[in-house]
Amino acid sequence: MLLVIAGITVALATQWKNMRFSYTEANLLPDNHPINVVYDKFLQVFGEEGNLIVVGVKDSTLFTPEKIKAWNHLFDSINQFDEVSLTLSLGNLQTLQKNTKKETFEMVPFMQDSVITQDKLNRYKYQLFYKLPFYEGLIYSPDKKAIRSAVYLKKDIVNTAKRKDFIVNNLIPLLSNFEKQTGMKVHTSGMPYIRTLNSQNIIDEIGMFIIAALGVTSLIFFFFFRSVRATFISMITVIIGVMWAFGILGLLQYEITVLTALIPPLIIVIGIPNCIFLINKYQHEIKLHGNQAKSLQRVIAKVGNATLMTNVTTASGFATFILTNSRLLKEFGIVASINIIAIFLLSLIIIPIVYSFMAPPKHKHLKHLSKQWINKFVNWIERMVKNHRIAIYVTAVVLLCLSIIGITTIKVSGSLIEDMPQKTEFYKDIKFFEKEFEGIMPLEVLIDTKRKKGVMSPATLKRIDKLQEYLYEFPEFSKPLSVVNLVKYAKQAYYNGNPEYYQLPNSQERTFIMSYLKSSNKKTNLLESYVDGTGQYARVTTFMKDTKTERYDRIEEDVLAKIHKLFPEERYHVTLTGKALVFQKGTKYLINNLILSLSLAILLIAIFMAWLFRNLKMILISLIPNLLPLIITAGLMGFMGVPIKPSTILVFSIAFGISVDDTIHFLAKYRQELITHHWRIRKSVFAALRETGVSMFYTSIVLFFGFSVFAISSFGGTVALGILVSITLLFAMLSNLLLLPSLLLSLERSIANKATLKKPALKIIEDEENDIADVI
Repeated sequence: MLLVIAGITVALATQWKNMRFSYTEANLLPDNHPINVVYDKFLQVFGEEGNLIVVGVKDSTLFTPEKIKAWNHLFDSINQFDEVSLTLSLGNLQTLQKNTKKETFEMVPFMQDSVITQDKLNRYKYQLFYKLPFYEGLIYSPDKKAIRSAVYLKKDIVNTAKRKDFIVNNLIPLLSNFEKQTGMKVHTSGMPYIRTLNSQNIIDEIGMFIIAALGVTSLIFFFFFRSVRATFISMITVIIGVMWAFGILGLLQYEITVLTALIPPLIIVIGIPNCIFLINKYQHEIKLHGNQAKSLQRVIAKVGNATLMTNVTTASGFATFILTNSRLLKEFGIVASINIIAIFLLSLIIIPIVYSFMAPPKHKHLKHLSKQWINKFVNWIERMVKNHRIAIYVTAVVLLCLSIIGITTIKVSGSLIEDMPQKTEFYKDIKFFEKEFEGIMPLEVLIDTKRKKGVMSPATLKRIDKLQEYLYEFPEFSKPLSVVNLVKYAKQAYYNGNPEYYQLPNSQERTFIMSYLKSSNKKTNLLESYVDGTGQYARVTTFMKDTKTERYDRIEEDVLAKIHKLFPEERYHVTLTGKALVFQKGTKYLINNLILSLSLAILLIAIFMAWLFRNLKMILISLIPNLLPLIITAGLMGFMGVPIKPSTILVFSIAFGISVDDTIHFLAKYRQELITHHWRIRKSVFAALRETGVSMFYTSIVLFFGFSVFAISSFGGTVALGILVSITLLFAMLSNLLLLPSLLLSLERSIANKATLKKPALKIIEDEENDIADVI
């Protein structure tokens, strides 16, 4: 059997080469969702929108000959790379000028001099800031204190490894060298840049999590068992589990995302409690009678069954994610549930087999079973359950009431950047562009005029202009950009660059200005970024600040109302889209799906309890101690201002699936004791509490500190996930050790009958030593 495990491990190790990291941002919506359908339509018409990298500086010394030369040289160098489609910077900035002879507009370089003096630079600076309103928000900030340049990547490499290689190996070193040469602070952002550095952080943290999880769990394990041998066997078991996890990811050819990156450390944290239960039972049996073969047989027969049930329920908690329509969650659910069952099988096979080759544990290895502090803890639990049940119930009710108050204050967050590592430079750069250029997340308005060349009609241009004016009234949006800006710039150019004429042409001016614009568009494709080839579709692009969900909902409602007012439905079809909107909608969709998955997890485990005990009251008794910690955690989130978001909503399904393990271990032992003690509930409850209390305490402490390792993450969502799951599992341990036995004792008359086991789901057998073993 060990050779089979070794063979499977080698086979899965060969699949590691198929592991790949995600080069696209997580789309939380299913492909056929209306929001995705609209976004795909937008991409078909205008191509990939997330190909822009922006590089900015806020430094008055930029407009000095030496530094402007270095700035221009920087973007000339960037433009040489095959991955770059074009750059837009001061050095290659073009202005629109009228050519009266040819009756066309021409693109003329903004900086035409090969030798730039300070006087010329001052004139250029004045001309840029006060004569070229078209470039406001594009090249210079609205307050005229910051300058930025744009790097457009080729659209076909945006979602590939080439993007990452270019940014990490070429762009970042060039920007660093520029900073060293000039002493100016450079800020870089844009979706390709953010995605690259964000995914690099995920990659860096996988190894850190695995090492931290192994370190923390092995230290706690050794502290409890004081056995290098037991610790080593357990660590080898979970390391094989981690190798299998990576192999299964490669075998299924799933991308490593912010969620699937959590699976290897999760396997360590969930696998160690399996080892604790098995080794603790083995040592307990050795202490009892000293027969190694009998001890190993009882470990498999008694604890093996309970551990199977607990792992099935934990896997069920993760498997409910498969029922959501989100590809991201489905993949996470599939890989996590497969690996949880795999780590159970590994524990159940490796630990008894390895121990069968070894000498029985010595007296020093069994000392921990008689430790004073753990005995005092179990005695305190017994005293509380025996004498202070009313106090336990009152405390539970008070916590429940306070938690419900806290739940009413919970907010929902759909922020795209909230969970990003906030101490990193790229996060600070996002905030820089938000402040200086009024936004970073692209929001698009797609306008379908329902007829060819409909965009350039005067009525449509006026409607678009009114929409842009309305959008700019919101402090959350940057200055919108569309074909209207270009038409206004064309009128300004027609009147020899006078900025007072930066406006839409009237009916008299329109004829000749539009003829100029059409003839120049044939040569330069001026309109292609704003209007499709048929002239039927237009886009209005704005950039959005990081906005709270409830505020965003109000903005969206107001904007859609304005759109319906400006664009009659019989003549236009106008939709909101863009990455910012897709993420906001994805968050809401995900939350609804995860509430459904949590409900399914609870239902699944209730059915499992019904199958096990065939008694409605036993189902309620088993669920109450596990639902209470979830409600307490939700209440704490409300009081602490932690919002509901994709990372925090995961807490409940994960914690419920794991916390119910203690319930199953306790009830499985209680069931065995019921038969042994001839249905005397009080004796059975305390016997079960004494034996399982130690293991439940050990495993809960391991899980608490195991999940706490996620707190070292630089991702806010991962930190929240780790801390909240840890808190929930701590409450779940106390709930299962205090509330569960109290309920059993209080309701003993209504459940103390053999009818609960008339048609047992488990077949009860009696071996030659009169030991009871439950065999599925």
